[in-house]
Amino acid sequence: MSDLWLPGAGSVDDLVARVQLRIQGFAERSGAPPVVEVELRDGSTMILQSLDAEPGLGFLTLVPHDDGGGEEWIVPVAAVARITLRVAEEQEPFGFTLPEG
Repeated sequence: MSDLWLPGAGSVDDLVARVQLRIQGFAERSGAPPVVEVELRDGSTMILQSLDAEPGLGFLTLVPHDDGGGEEWIVPVAAVARITLRVAEEQEPFGFTLPEG
């Protein structure tokens, strides 16, 4: 079994690629890099620097914005409750990093 991700039967790679397309579209419409906030089912939230489909098998990697730059969260896809896209307020000097390509 190469891929355990089930809802919708698409791959985690496909899900992440589609989310990144939505983020890119939002950025183009708003004219600024968006703030991408993820809420997990346990109620915790984080503002993302990036999102990656690795390691796969129903898991993805969330890289939060932090001043130290040394944290990544590998979570089951099913742990994600909501992804919010919004335009950054002036005191938020960061946005989401879209993959090159």
